[in-house]
Amino acid sequence: MKGYLSLQDGQSFEGTASKQWEDAIQGEIVFFTGMTGYQEVLTDPSYKDQIVVFTYPLIGNYGINEEDSESKEIQVSGVVMFQCAEAVSHYQATSTLKDYLNKHDIPFLTGVDTRSVTKAIRMEGSQQATISNDGAVPQQAAKTGQIFRVKGEGIETYGEGNMHIVFIDFGWKKSILNSLVEKGVRVSVLAFTEIEKVHELKPDGIVLSNGPGDPKDVSELLPKIKDVLDAYPAFGICMGHQVIALAYGANTKKLPFGHRGANHPVKDLATGRVFLSSQNHNYVVDEASLEETSLSMRFYNVNDDSVEGLVHKEKPIMSVQFHPEAHPGPVDAQYLFDDFFESIITKKGEKAYV
Repeated sequence: MKGYLSLQDGQSFEGTASKQWEDAIQGEIVFFTGMTGYQEVLTDPSYKDQIVVFTYPLIGNYGINEEDSESKEIQVSGVVMFQCAEAVSHYQATSTLKDYLNKHDIPFLTGVDTRSVTKAIRMEGSQQATISNDGAVPQQAAKTGQIFRVKGEGIETYGEGNMHIVFIDFGWKKSILNSLVEKGVRVSVLAFTEIEKVHELKPDGIVLSNGPGDPKDVSELLPKIKDVLDAYPAFGICMGHQVIALAYGANTKKLPFGHRGANHPVKDLATGRVFLSSQNHNYVVDEASLEETSLSMRFYNVNDDSVEGLVHKEKPIMSVQFHPEAHPGPVDAQYLFDDFFESIITKKGEKAYV
């Protein structure tokens, strides 16, 4: 049956609908340029409520497995593809992508000219869109505060080791947690709304996670966040990076269509190296706003010169806009976790924890 992707600017694209829907499904439309990683995208809390257009023409050829989900559920509101593989060819696959999406009642379109959709987003920017059977027009979106709907509750502890890290949850990805645990440390996951409890946990350092939406949604908590940042070595990733910038007086702004994919070149000003990074964000730190702060830029995007990472001028605090745990290089950015752990060891004045 026919289905339609309708953009807020009036453009419409026809495809094949996965089923008959009673109501139109609405969300912010974004595109992802990676050739692989669709399962991680679908389950990444940073994509909460978004309609994702996969630019690669064939999606789903290695199926869905039980290992690669970044959270316990699908986070996107809809999916748009040119072609979705009917058969899978991977020894770990337990489901086709179509069956996976249908099982969780996630609407999707196939047979869509995703090149034209991507060009439309690049020209007009990310905007509201609908997936429907009748071409329903998107409505103006209300501010939904996705970041408050993806955080967990209470404190969960993972891993073992002498070093203790508190992982501040803005909508965390499992792969970040795994990267920390694999280093032989103990990790306590704590919702950002309870950040004052960090002091009770007495960590050696903190990591601020990724998350969806506008970083300014947490503005009321910035004084508490800064209090914690001032006390411990810290590493911010994606949303965590933006929150660190806001806490120290910098500003963030929205990109026209964001950065999403596994092929974004980033330069590290400390080493002079350029490497490929995996990214997923709508907002960036405004470089000009760093001038009167205690932060300086360490990384920048080679494509558009946007800020990709920061360091504090005096404190052991660092942040990156990209995802060092996502292995696009595949291990180009893993050294950043080592840099973070080294900053903890240096502050403690100890040779080793692990």
